[in-house]
Amino acid sequence: MQPNEQTGPDLDLWDRVTTDYFAHRTGVVPAAGFRERTEAARGRSAGGLNTAPHVDLYVDPVCPYTWVAACWLREVAQRRDLDLRYHVMSLLMLNEGRALEDGYRRGLDRMRGPSRVATAVVTHHGPEAFRAWHGAFGNLIFDHWRYPTRAEYRAASIEALSTTGLPTALADAADTAEYDEALRRSHDQGTVPVGLDGGTPVMHVDGVAFFGPVLNAVPRGDDSLRLFDGLRLVAGCRDFFEFKRTRSTPPDVRYRPSEGRAQS
Repeated sequence: MQPNEQTGPDLDLWDRVTTDYFAHRTGVVPAAGFRERTEAARGRSAGGLNTAPHVDLYVDPVCPYTWVAACWLREVAQRRDLDLRYHVMSLLMLNEGRALEDGYRRGLDRMRGPSRVATAVVTHHGPEAFRAWHGAFGNLIFDHWRYPTRAEYRAASIEALSTTGLPTALADAADTAEYDEALRRSHDQGTVPVGLDGGTPVMHVDGVAFFGPVLNAVPRGDDSLRLFDGLRLVAGCRDFFEFKRTRSTPPDVRYRPSEGRAQS
């Protein structure tokens, strides 16, 4: 038997241990076969490091860490050929079934509107329109770190729609479930390959999905490239799973693009 070969009983034991872990930590009891579905969804379409990187970024517009990651990728795209695509995910859906404090759960409900608006933008005008809207929305909401109100989210949604030449009536999607099915499909496409132990942001790099990177501020210039190259390198290692440390300060969400070549 090869050293890394796993037998059926070992995998059965792993399923039982991880199921107990998630049930204890989050209150979620994973559905039977979740590991197999995650592995199947994860796949492996990684390209060589000499090819143009393909990045899928999954965005809930209200998440400050997703905003910082998006701004970082804008820095990278100024200096590197990058096939960057934006998709919508939902913090509310991410936390479904988890044991949450009442205040946090109410906050998630208050913040659900922008992901619905984003999905309406994608549905009617495509992913590039969503990318433009997200940039305009983020510039308004993330002028400094805070907890915006529902009214602030709506006002920013409308102004961002107007700024990007999109119909402001799309802001009404925030208060309906009309786009929730499409949002669910996009959310699952992004998060299922990561597994249950994920959060925001979610990135797929060259077909490899993971939670992160969680950045406290936007790396600039060559620092942005060094971070990207490092993440692409570890994403290409099938047995790499996690880096983590405790955050000690709120995120610095302020961002203005540094000088570089024209943004893509």
